[in-house]
Amino acid sequence: MGVQVDPEWWSSGVWNGRPIGEFLQRRDVTAVFRFLHARGVSYGKIAALVGVSPNRAAEIAKGVRQVTAYEVLERIAAGLSIPRPAMGLGRTEDAGAAQDASSASGTGIGAEQPLAGAGTSVEVSGLARLRLELDEALASASVAPRHLELIEESAGEHMRVYPSASPQVMLSRLAADCQEVQVLSRRRQPAAVQARLSGVAALLATMCADALMRLGDVAEARRWYRTAIHAADDSGQAWLKVLVRAQAAMLPYYFGDPHQTVAVAEAALAVTPTASPSGALAAAGRARALARVGATGQARSAIDQARRLFDQAGDEDTDVAFRFPAKRLLLYLSGTYTWLGDTAEAYRVQEEALRLYGAAPAVPIDAALIALDRSMCLARDRRAAEAAITAREAVGDLPEIQRTEIVLTRAADVVSVIPGSSRCGEVAALTDYVQVCRERARRLGSVAAALGP
Repeated sequence: MGVQVDPEWWSSGVWNGRPIGEFLQRRDVTAVFRFLHARGVSYGKIAALVGVSPNRAAEIAKGVRQVTAYEVLERIAAGLSIPRPAMGLGRTEDAGAAQDASSASGTGIGAEQPLAGAGTSVEVSGLARLRLELDEALASASVAPRHLELIEESAGEHMRVYPSASPQVMLSRLAADCQEVQVLSRRRQPAAVQARLSGVAALLATMCADALMRLGDVAEARRWYRTAIHAADDSGQAWLKVLVRAQAAMLPYYFGDPHQTVAVAEAALAVTPTASPSGALAAAGRARALARVGATGQARSAIDQARRLFDQAGDEDTDVAFRFPAKRLLLYLSGTYTWLGDTAEAYRVQEEALRLYGAAPAVPIDAALIALDRSMCLARDRRAAEAAITAREAVGDLPEIQRTEIVLTRAADVVSVIPGSSRCGEVAALTDYVQVCRERARRLGSVAAALGP
């Protein structure tokens, strides 16, 4: 037999260092359920006593659901032996007398009484019950403010960890929060709450898409970017609409047609004319893609636009995901000048960027991509052996779990610009090393998939 509710708890009990009576006065049912659960009363037992499902009892205890409907509060007080006055519900005899008076006057359930100023009669008690049920439905569909804050805080923590974590680990961590936001978003939510949920969904989906892109899963990354754009648009937050599109523009740059990158980046810039870090990111991504497709004049104009937007609204130095500090601007300019063939300027930008990232960069993949740009420059300057060594070191300096397809594809690009007659020695060794890394990455991915989140 389970633990029984002791009525004495309501007069002498303490929760979180405060008398439980204070929580009863506020009708804080979440605190009441947690108080009972901490004393060994299961959620199933609580649910049976108050007449709700075990799942709903657990959701109330977690703050996912709130209880405001008077009828439900009465049921909870009766089921848990809580004195009615303790919850501001009035005395039991008062409630009974009111019910008897209602029956005697013919205003009980099913009786009719005209509304003042109305030309028709309605079932007043039935309407009152409908209102109570509607209040309960609205309250139960809403996310508790603190719960919503915790979800947003969790997303913020993911963004802090993401740049230095492996994509496999991040996908596992992100899955749980994505599922929670999905469940909450399926319920009817007030517009302000839904907008915040959609904003969190956009950030989580963008991290999932980026992680999948780093792993080379292009098709699935594309789907997640679509979801992220949908969520960002639903949030109504202009900066987020720009950010998600600017991030999505990276996918075709690394694994597709750079012309698509230009189009998506231009769509991001068209969302809002206001300068923002995300706008600077979109402009920098556009510049790099234009350089890659050989649009030299447009690329240089886009460089000027990116610098101008950054000067107006760029981020301060940070390693949080999706922020755009000076070192990330230089990362993009490194690629732009590399594809333009302006190796002298590319080398200068790369040195400045690596100085800002430091000897032990918190975002190792960025430093690796900059080093691979340098390898491309060396290859274009006909320094094939040096280019191959630099590329191999860039990949090798990464933790093994971060030697993902986005980096390996860039290393393979270095080999592709070296004339066939020079693909021996260090260049051949680089080709073999990239193949070994790919096979190893596939095995690691298979193990991670088998282990699950």
